[in-house]
Amino acid sequence: MNSILALKLFLVPSLIYAVTLAGRRWGPGVAGWLSAFPIVAGPILLAISLEQGAGFAATAAEGTLMAVLAMIAFSLAYAWASGRMGVAGAMPVALSTWALAVAGLQSLHLALPFAAAAVVVALLVAPRLFPATPATPSAAASAVPARRGGDLPWRMLAGAVLVMSVSAAAAGLGPRLSGFLAMFPVMGTVLTGFTHIQAGRNSAVQLLRGTMLGYFAFAAFCVAISLLLRAQPVAASFFCAFVFALTIQLLVKAASSKRLAT
Repeated sequence: MNSILALKLFLVPSLIYAVTLAGRRWGPGVAGWLSAFPIVAGPILLAISLEQGAGFAATAAEGTLMAVLAMIAFSLAYAWASGRMGVAGAMPVALSTWALAVAGLQSLHLALPFAAAAVVVALLVAPRLFPATPATPSAAASAVPARRGGDLPWRMLAGAVLVMSVSAAAAGLGPRLSGFLAMFPVMGTVLTGFTHIQAGRNSAVQLLRGTMLGYFAFAAFCVAISLLLRAQPVAASFFCAFVFALTIQLLVKAASSKRLAT
């Protein structure tokens, strides 16, 4: 088995496994925050860069950045639709909203600085657009289902299938659409769906709201990858982008915790 195939088959499922366990330990908000980190799109972009070249992946990262706007639309659509529908009704609404957003965003070609600014503004506004959810006695407790583990293989399999599918189709799809599909809501679909079923709608909405904080780091990662791959080797580009995104992730989390404490 070559290193690229091993990356596709094992890295993303392992990261999904870690996020799932973190959510069960610390609650849906933390799971959402972690799931928004580029644990799926990052490895997809890495596989694309190794197979299609750095320039191809740099352009794909610009599409992935814009796809954050589609993910915001997905999250808001599910949060509101789930108030009247169960998972089986709300999920198709959310996925259809994501697809429509991607279709519209593909025709919108913004320079990287303007695209980044649009994403940041959207992420600042989005948390205010979620429906209110009543406080629960213990977020961590509410996130722990009575039956654990049955969904983990499905979550991990979904991640592996997405990486294999997008990277295999990248040459035919082109860099921009490949970048959008790298942001397909596999984590949003699987993690939100199982959280809703096992812990209730409020926990699912809390998880989706938590992803808004994580997407700041995701956006930073995409911007860094798009810039660095055009000037640096692949390994150095991804390492620096990861460190940059992790720094943003921790700063945003610290700022959010400080705001909630005051």
